[in-house]
Parts: sequence; C-alpha cells; structure tokens
Amino acid sequence: MIKLIVGLGNPGARYQKTRHNAGFWLLDQLAAAEGGRLAEDKKFQGEYGKIALAYQPVHLLKPLTFMNASGRAVSALAKFYDLAPEEILVVHDELDLQEGAVKLKYGGGHGGHNGLRDIIAALGSKDFYRLRLGINHPGDRNQVVDYVLHPPGKAEQEKIDDAIARGLAILPVLVRDGAEKAMHRLHTDG
Repeated sequence: MIKLIVGLGNPGARYQKTRHNAGFWLLDQLAAAEGGRLAEDKKFQGEYGKIALAYQPVHLLKPLTFMNASGRAVSALAKFYDLAPEEILVVHDELDLQEGAVKLKYGGGHGGHNGLRDIIAALGSKDFYRLRLGINHPGDRNQVVDYVLHPPGKAEQEKIDDAIARGLAILPVLVRDGAEKAMHRLHTDG
C-alpha cells in the first residue's frame, strides 16, 4: 500500500514553471484537491503534508534539496515513519514519454533521471513505484539539461496538464485497490 507520495522538482521561482517540476505540479494539485496543505519541514528537507486518500492516510513530500539530492529528503521521511521502499510513489518528469503520456511502474533503473538516481542510492533500493509524466525528449542528449530547465510551450503544457489530471485520477485506485488495478485503468484508458 502506498503511504508516501513524493513529487520531484527544484525549489524556487526560477524553476517553478520548468518541465523538471512536473512532479511538484502534480503534488500541489493533489494536496489542494484533498484539502491538504504542504508546509516546509526542516527535518524532511522539503515541503510536507498529510492527506486522506481513499480513506487512507498518505504522506506528501516535495523535496527542497534540488533534484540531484532528492534522496536525502525521501530517506529522511521514510526512516522517520518507518516506510519501506515499496510503500513509496515518486512522481517525476519523463523524457522517454511524449507530452501527455503518463505511466505507472514499479522498480527499474533511473533512466538517467538524477532525482531517481539519488533516491535509489539513498533508499538502497529500486523497489518503489514511479508515476512518469511525459515531457518528451529534445532529440539531442546534449540539450537535455537546458530542455528540462525551461518551461514548455502552451500546447506542450496543456498535454502535460492532461497527463497530470489522468495521474491524479488513478491515485485513489492505487491506494485503495493496488498497483495492478491502477496500472490497468491508467494504461487502458490513456
């Protein structure tokens, strides 16, 4: 059962609208929709809140450590609440999916995503869930850093917002009914 949902991004106004902050965007919308409030919590090195999702208590975390050190915040919260990696869902931007695509998966590598790389290292495990929000690839790996740290165009943003909406819609299913049903609904409906 999912007990922690982490949204990945970079803190500060400079990064707020960049593609790399898609995980932050979803978490902000989730907290607002469920009547939760995210507030800075120094012991978790991020913005933290708690909601009831499908009548289950769920922790929310936006690491404020910058993307490349996201694992520090995730592991601090996981240790404090004694959470296993398989009870964690990490929401992040995904270069390998087109804008508008959203996929749920369990385990696997980091795929070059520095936030995932650091979380895997900090938890000592790859065995956590990921909600991957497609942002597309710039086509040249040398342009990736610049691409993820810039805002998407209007049409791209609309597609990413649609992916976020579909991701939000399956979170109660994930918490209540498990990953298999959530994956089936997400991957057959969209």
